[in-house]
This record gives sequence, structure tokens and C-alpha cells, in this order.
Amino acid sequence: MPQKFRTVGASFPTAYMNAPKSTEAKASGRLRIGDHWNAITILALSQNNPLKAVAEFVENSIDAKAKNVVITRGKDGGVHYLRIKDDGEGIRRNAEGVPDFHHVATHICDSLKRQLKQDGAKGLQGEFGIGLLSFWTVGEELTMVCAGADGKTFQMQMRKGRAEYTISPRRTLIADSGTELIVRHILPGIRQLSGEKIQWYLASELRERIRSTGVQVRIVDRTARAEYKVEPRQFEGRLLHEVERSLPTESAVYVELYLTRFQPANSVGLYRSGTRVLDNIAELSVFQKLPWTSGFLEGIIDASYLNLTPGNRTGVIQDEALARLAEELTAVEAQLNSIIDEQQRAEEEQASKDVLRSIQKALKEALLVLPAEEYDWFNVRDGGEHRLRPGPQTQDEDSASPAADQSSFVRPDDGNQDDGDGVSGERQREFFECAGPLFSVRIAPASSVLSVGGTRTFRAVSRDKSRRVVESNLTHLWSITEGEGRLETEGGEIVTFHAPAEPGLTKLRLAVSQGDIRCEAEALITVTESILPQTKSPGAGRQGIPGYTYQKAPGELWRSRYDAEQNVVVINNGHRDFVYASRNKALKIRFITRLFSKELVLRNFVGAAADQLLERLIELTLYTEENLK
Repeated sequence: MPQKFRTVGASFPTAYMNAPKSTEAKASGRLRIGDHWNAITILALSQNNPLKAVAEFVENSIDAKAKNVVITRGKDGGVHYLRIKDDGEGIRRNAEGVPDFHHVATHICDSLKRQLKQDGAKGLQGEFGIGLLSFWTVGEELTMVCAGADGKTFQMQMRKGRAEYTISPRRTLIADSGTELIVRHILPGIRQLSGEKIQWYLASELRERIRSTGVQVRIVDRTARAEYKVEPRQFEGRLLHEVERSLPTESAVYVELYLTRFQPANSVGLYRSGTRVLDNIAELSVFQKLPWTSGFLEGIIDASYLNLTPGNRTGVIQDEALARLAEELTAVEAQLNSIIDEQQRAEEEQASKDVLRSIQKALKEALLVLPAEEYDWFNVRDGGEHRLRPGPQTQDEDSASPAADQSSFVRPDDGNQDDGDGVSGERQREFFECAGPLFSVRIAPASSVLSVGGTRTFRAVSRDKSRRVVESNLTHLWSITEGEGRLETEGGEIVTFHAPAEPGLTKLRLAVSQGDIRCEAEALITVTESILPQTKSPGAGRQGIPGYTYQKAPGELWRSRYDAEQNVVVINNGHRDFVYASRNKALKIRFITRLFSKELVLRNFVGAAADQLLERLIELTLYTEENLK
């Protein structure tokens, strides 16, 4: 015979019924449920996450001391189902040795586990007696199967939206230990709940419970023909061992935190007794602050004394237990903020080095194709007339501070002959430094201004795919394709151009061959009657490309200035333009490159008119941004 859910309630005391109707009289009573089935319906539908419902079914198996749990997703006779089977202790038996399904169905909100916890039992998660009702969010029908003491198997069936339940024998050839729970007629909205999604969820939701109990959880997805094993989630980053020492000596809080690279999605989960309560502890107002909102942390915080919201167990009651957790984590927060500050400084320093390398490389490429006598922020010998190609960067240069001069890519002249690609002749060239086949060629300078009747030398710069200088087995052919002028030594690496007697624009072409490989390049020569005045003596001291540093001056209008003594460009990182450019890495690099170009033009053309400075600035930024990466 089907049995109704037994309801438990308290009647109003007669004192309330007989209370005088005078407004001055006091009345008291006890709260009770007016409609028990309505209350059960509200509780059953309070769990709005079907994955959380599956996790609660698995937790029941873990509480029953199961060592193996198998979740099967499939389809039988056109009906979608989800089955959770374990080898645990099963349902508590009654005096006759039969699984006490009647107690399970008639003691909603009266959990046996809560009584066991009060008696000293540990490791149990449930306490509200409503976990079984969460099947309403998964499917239409629940069947729970368990064997009795004599080996006979019984089952209890319940249906969504129905108050009745039935208990009946179940015919089986061999009685299995443990419990089998089957949810049939899976709701249409969650049929796409694949085995892989269940695996990902359980790996995070039950991470600590799986680790601490050693339970093996497998998922058999017969629909997708795949099988998955639930492994506790592994976090990325560096484990912060030292943080746990900041907790009070008698604290019941477990902390496992990892310092990782910044990602807005990074978060620290809040757990209770190994089960996740919140994906992000910063969802609680008391923890909406650094370091929990920094994006540098992953991991878990587990506090066994927290009180959960009964309905869906995905929230924390704002009570003394939560205040206790906030107080115990105060010292941890201070230590984490210090660690994150160090991490941010290290990342900013590395980012500054990367930006500086990109800018220096782009400027060197630009200065390589611009007239050597007009720009002196390059690696040159003091008083020399020919530019040297940058040599390999030493370890000290690579690790220098951004504020220091990191531009000394060519070592001081010590009398040794340079072999043409920045590698000293006394040092044997490593295999990876040997140039490959010809890949590209360019003319240095690629753009120049020359007075009528003047001369200028041009040089071919041939490189392989890795931008190493190629020198062997090359054939050079220079020619004038447009305009007037005359060339000397047209078949060499370096050619001399003689300007005509009349102003004009001359286009110079170079073809370089290496076996079957052929590359071409062009240069533009502007022949004019008057050129910009020389602003410095040819033998003046020259410096390498400077580094840069920051000075925060938000109330001032200057964007940058050059410190000649330190050979650094000082950038105002408080200026609104810098703040705007910092939103995007590529935009920030371009902005700093333009500041370098501005300082380079101001340094090289002191006293020039404003229009001439602007012309030079456009010239330099054009060739620099072409090589900026």
C-alpha cells in the first residue's frame, strides 16, 4: 500500500486561543507549517543546479563509506536516465533487517547525519535531510535500490510532484552491496549534461572529499561512448606553503593557495569539509577586497564550522561562524597582499624589459636605414664614420633595470677586429650563430637627403630568416632605376653614389643573389640645393639607445624628458596619455616608441625650427613603427 509522507507539526497553545482581545494583552505561540506538501515542494525545487544534485548523490555514497562510485548516463527504451551506484554500507536497516526506506521518505528535514554529528561522528556532509529531493531538478522519477541483511533486494520509487512513494521487493540474481540510485526521464533542459561536464564539476566540487577519502569515481557516458575518471582538480601556479603559518594555532581552517599569472577569472573557492560552497570566496561581501579580488590567486579555503544555507547548500549564512573565518584570515590577507605586490613588481619589471627590447630593436632598424650622420643614438665608435651592427647582448645587459642604460649592445673597442656581424674574431662562432640561406636584403640608408654634386655611400645588409647577417656566396648588383646620378663599384657590398648637378628624386635598386635565391631592395635619395643645417660636430661623443624609467607626475603636462647624465628617457606615467595607452600592451609600446622618437629628434636637431622638427619626427616614426613588434 502506498504510504503518505508523515508530517510533523506543533499546534498553537490554548493560551493563544483563549487570549483576550484587548490590544494591550500580549499573545505568543509557536510557528508551524500550514501546508506540509507545499513546504516539501519548495524544498525540492530550491536546488536549481542539476550538477549540484548529482554531487549530493555522490556525497551520500561517500558518507556511506563507499570506495567506488560509478555514474552511468544512458538511454533505455527511449528513456534517458542517470544512475549512481556505489559499494558503500547502503541504507540503514530496520529491526527486520530490511532497508528502512520508510524512514528516509518520512523524515524530511530530520537528517540522521545531523544526529550522528552531534554524537561525534566526523566526515559526514549532509545535515538537512533534503538531499534526496533534489532529484526533482534532474528527472521525473527516482528509484533507490538496496539489499537487506538477508541478501534480498528492495527498492523505493518516487515521482516528481507526487507525495506518494512505494517500497517493493526487486528481483535480482545476485544481491549487490551498497546502493543504486536511478533517475529516469531526465528533464529536456539538461539532457546535454554530458559525462565530461559531470567530471569537470565533481573534480572541483568534491575535490577535497575525493582526496581525503580515496574514493574512486568513474563516469560511464554510454550516449557519447566515453568513460571518465574523476580526478581532484589540480591548480596552476606556485603553491604558497608559507601562508598556512599565518593562521591561528588552533584554527580549523585549511588553506591551499597558489600564486599564478594574472587572469580576471582566477578565484579562490570556499569549501566546507571538502565540499565546495562557493566558486569564488569574493562573492561574500566580507571578502570583496584584496587579495581575493586580485586575479593572482587560485586554490581553496576550507572551514568546517561554516553554516550553509539549507535549500541549495551553495551559500553561507552570515553569522558568527563567517565572522570567525574573516578574523582568522586577516593575517593571511596581509601576507598574500605582500606576495602579490612582489609578483606585480616582478611582472612589471619583466614587461618593461620586453618593451625596451622591442623599442630598441625597432629604433636600431630605423636608424640602420636613416643617414648615419644625422642621428647619434646608435652603437658607434667615438669619432668614427661607419656604424657597427649590434653585437650579442650579454647576460648583464639582459638583466639590467629598465632605468639603466641597456643599450650597450656593442662592446667597447678593445682593439680586436669585428668580423662584420658583431661577433669578435677571437671567439669561436657557435652553430646557432651561423647564418642560413639568404632571405631578405635592405639598403642602408634607405632614405637620405643629399646636396647637389655631393656623394654618399650605401651598404647592402643581407640577412637570413632569423635576421642573422649573411656574408658568403653573395652577388651584388646596384642600379639607378629613376632619376639622375652615377654609381661607383656597382658589384660590391658598398657603393658610392654621386649626386647630379640638378635637384631631383633618385631611386636606387639593389639585387642580391645567393645561388638560386634572389632578393631586392630600394632606396630613395632626395637631391636638393639646400639641406638641414648640421647641428653637431662629426666627432662628437655618441651613445647607445637609452633605457627608460617612470616618474609619476599626474598634475604636469610633460610626457617625457631625456636625462643625458643617466642616458635614460624619463616618462611621466601619471600623464593621461600614458594612462590611456596602458590599457593595451601594443598601444603602450607604440606610445613609448613615439616618446623615444621625440627625444631622439630633439637631441639630434637642437635649434631647428618647429616645422623641421616635425618633419624629422614623422621620418623617424615612419621607419621605427615599421619594425615595431
